[in-house]
Amino acid sequence: MPWFTRSGNSPAPAPDHSEQPSQEPATQEQLDRDLLQNLERVKQEMARCSDVVYRVCSIEEKMKAVIIYIDGMCDTQVLDTAVLQPLMDYFRRQAESEASEDVPESGDLFIPTMQISKSSRLEDILQGILRGETVILLQGEAYALIADLVRIEQRSMEEPSSEKVVRGPRDGFLESLRTNITLIRRRLRTPKLKVESLTIGELSRTDVALVYLDGIAKEELVDEVRRRLARIEVDGILDSGNIEELIEEDIISPFPQIQNTERPDVVVSSLMEGKIAVLVDNTPFVLILPMTYWSGLQAADDYTEHYLYATFIRWVRYTFVHVSLLLPSLYVALTTFHPQVIPTPLVISFASAREGIPFPAVIEALLMEFIFEGLREAGIRLPQQVGPAVSIAGALVIGQAVVAAGIVSTPLIIIVSLTGIASFAFPLYNAGTAYRMLRFPLLIIAAVLGFYGIVMFLIALSVHLVMLKPFGVPYMAPYAPMIPDNLKDVLVRAPKGNMRKRMRWLAGRNVERFPKVKK
Repeated sequence: MPWFTRSGNSPAPAPDHSEQPSQEPATQEQLDRDLLQNLERVKQEMARCSDVVYRVCSIEEKMKAVIIYIDGMCDTQVLDTAVLQPLMDYFRRQAESEASEDVPESGDLFIPTMQISKSSRLEDILQGILRGETVILLQGEAYALIADLVRIEQRSMEEPSSEKVVRGPRDGFLESLRTNITLIRRRLRTPKLKVESLTIGELSRTDVALVYLDGIAKEELVDEVRRRLARIEVDGILDSGNIEELIEEDIISPFPQIQNTERPDVVVSSLMEGKIAVLVDNTPFVLILPMTYWSGLQAADDYTEHYLYATFIRWVRYTFVHVSLLLPSLYVALTTFHPQVIPTPLVISFASAREGIPFPAVIEALLMEFIFEGLREAGIRLPQQVGPAVSIAGALVIGQAVVAAGIVSTPLIIIVSLTGIASFAFPLYNAGTAYRMLRFPLLIIAAVLGFYGIVMFLIALSVHLVMLKPFGVPYMAPYAPMIPDNLKDVLVRAPKGNMRKRMRWLAGRNVERFPKVKK
């Protein structure tokens, strides 16, 4: 009969530790029935760890059990009521009945904790302690009880600051893996939602969860992601960005191939499209893969507002996205090589504004773009109360000063300002960084070759985007290759009743979102 029972009088399932790799040969040892010897082994492995607490349970000066946990990671109130008190009651009844030879059976011990298991491996015990769980070593037993009494302080749930919406949910992911999985489960109450757990990092032992919808996500895609995660061998994983770099396919491309988000509704909608989510403990950023070019330009508001307004805003966004890349280069190419294209009054205005400027247009543009990027970075790194004021004041003061000093012309200040405003239209930060980086080489090419250089650059960029296939999915799908059924959610956002089919590159057996409804 088992030594312990859970609420409901059913034994708790023991976790499967057979596939976890060991760190050191010493931790492969099995426990002994001698409590003192087991305690000494644990103390040797956890030497010079002052935050490890050892609580001894003894009856009539006889050591019966030792409770081991890390201070600050264990809920001590639950420990006293749910573990320590039942243990002491059992040991007291055992001592009182020894004289009458009516010793209670081991099944009489009741520990009312929801998650408790047992293990006889020293490695499992050490990993349980380091995860924040409570380990109970018992006298006369060659195994230990591992109770999940983890209590870690975390911040309150709030809307992600980098992904705000006008209409939609206001909750966001936290640094707790268990909480993040719960936020997804609240929105997808189906047994088809699969959560596979694994541990990555020889030193950090970071918990990672692979989440997908069975029957909707392609089995080949799930197997590929599972294989890439399994082959990661590093010392530690501190953020989901570490995993993103290790499983990306084309590391040279500036365009992101894996989307990251703090919004549970974005993850759930991606899962329903056939994508896969990777959740990492200790970070609120969830990875969604594979990512396409168009998904990086779509916002959560596109699917909560009316489809006509969503289509209009999407076109505004697409326009500003391309303005952020091309506007400075077009200005340099026009003023340097092709002034005949500009209307005569505008050419005269540009010429008068540039009179007395000692630098060519490309040097002006590079200088102002570099200063603008520096102000943007300073605004991010400075404290929240100071950052916006410093960036705005710096832009105004520097812009007025360089114009008054005759270093930069007034039209270029307007061009750089419009480019900066357009760069803030990206829904995803990492999608905008790709265009910000490409803006500088495009400026140089425009200064050397003019319009011809810009056209050649755009052709090379289009070829690169078409050739990208993260996790086997074309980056420019559904436009390249063309999938007519999925064009209703790219340049326009059609009514939801018309978007019946998922993208065939992502969906598995279940391609249709819902059957055709007669109106």
